[in-house]
Amino acid sequence: MSMVYRGRFAPSPTGPLHAGSLVAALASWLDARAHGGQWLVRIEDVDRPRCVTGADRQILQQLASCGLVADEPPQWQSSRDTLYQSALERLVSNGLAYPCGCSRKDIEEALRSLGRERPRHAELVYPGTCRGGLQGKQPRAWRLRVPAGEVRWTDRRLGDQQQDVADQVGDFVLKRADGLFAYQLAVVVDDAAQRITHVVRGEDLADNTPRQLLLQRALGLPAPVYLHTPLVLGANGEKLSKQNGAAPLELDAPAVALANAAAVLGLTVASGGTVADVLARAVAAWGGRWR
Repeated sequence: MSMVYRGRFAPSPTGPLHAGSLVAALASWLDARAHGGQWLVRIEDVDRPRCVTGADRQILQQLASCGLVADEPPQWQSSRDTLYQSALERLVSNGLAYPCGCSRKDIEEALRSLGRERPRHAELVYPGTCRGGLQGKQPRAWRLRVPAGEVRWTDRRLGDQQQDVADQVGDFVLKRADGLFAYQLAVVVDDAAQRITHVVRGEDLADNTPRQLLLQRALGLPAPVYLHTPLVLGANGEKLSKQNGAAPLELDAPAVALANAAAVLGLTVASGGTVADVLARAVAAWGGRWR
């Protein structure tokens, strides 16, 4: 029996959709439809301080106006803490996660003492200070014990990929000092719980994949097939995002917006006719792309 394709679009409700997020939504929807599969929407509001009240409903309305309606009711991460806590407890009981008492300043000082300055815009690589115990500190966060060696995977568009997570990231956070669960744990637990078989998302998230693969292995969960799509870039050459001033998506003409999003994905799709017409042409154009 063949596997039932299940994909998802998982926006963070930090504001309305912009042109870049429509590209990601459309790509995930097209891939699901081209595979005869199911498409879900998950509101990734686990980072509650960054969420904007009402943005989740606005996003769902924007998607609906573009004909992108989920095959099952949307889910909100903020209602799933029990699942995340259960996964964390499994990792702790198996010796794969541990409490950390380090502040950001502690980590920066530890790296300086090792002669490892953090490159601008790069992550702080955790040096494993609390791996062997808290040394009198109070626990602040929980971290995954990352094994040494490269993580390898194949992306449907980017090809063979590898990253030494231990060297480039270190033991990463699963539950934050403020008590909120980290994105990496939440997304892995949710993808498994929702039986997601294929993840289609923007290329900027490819760097998260090796951490998620490590977590999937640690929890004994299946790994989806990954496809990371081209990004919409802003005038400064960086990824278009709410952080660098991306304008909310104008949907006076949703068929045109969809055709423009398809063009970023390398698809030539005429914008004439209804939204359903444009989507049907886009599915046909997507075909066996990046299989």
